[in-house]
Amino acid sequence: MSGGGLRRALIAAPVIGFALLAVLLYGRLQSGDPSTLPSALIGRPAPDLALPPLAGLTTDAGVASPGFARADLAGGAVSVVNVFASWCGPCRQEHPLLMALKDDGVRLIGLNYKDKTDNALRFLRGLGNPYERVGVDPNGRAAIEWGVYGVPETFVVTGDGRIAFKYVGPLTPEAIEKTLKPEIEKARSAPPPAPAAPAN
Repeated sequence: MSGGGLRRALIAAPVIGFALLAVLLYGRLQSGDPSTLPSALIGRPAPDLALPPLAGLTTDAGVASPGFARADLAGGAVSVVNVFASWCGPCRQEHPLLMALKDDGVRLIGLNYKDKTDNALRFLRGLGNPYERVGVDPNGRAAIEWGVYGVPETFVVTGDGRIAFKYVGPLTPEAIEKTLKPEIEKARSAPPPAPAAPAN
């Protein structure tokens, strides 16, 4: 191969690789089963992070809404962690469904992704706050630890703090009834993991 042909091949290889990856991810998103996107965290403990609260946000009781850490996810109740941002159009689209889940008694925790405090407060004050607590992730590091592809994403976390399920993209009424609620029930009925064997 000539020098020019080799140079063109070297330039084209990453572009072709990226295009193939994009087609693969798009195909999985369009398959109707967002859980087919790979996640190495399923069955593993949630990342060991402590996220600060969204300053100025209050709970229904009028007290300051707390942030969250992994310990808050291991208190015995199944949690649904929702990654959202005020600038995210699909987050607005799914928000009324999160409010309905709250009304149904689902424990929701928010991870506010790369947002400005004032914008996030306006978002939750205007549309309602479905979250028991909201952790702020201004630089996206926590989202990386959670394996987030983009917003919105939703995780089901077992009562002992393990990630049981991940849903990529905005929730829909059908996705909640056919996918999310069954996964919540499955997490509620899951036996706790066996204790680790003692080290020799």
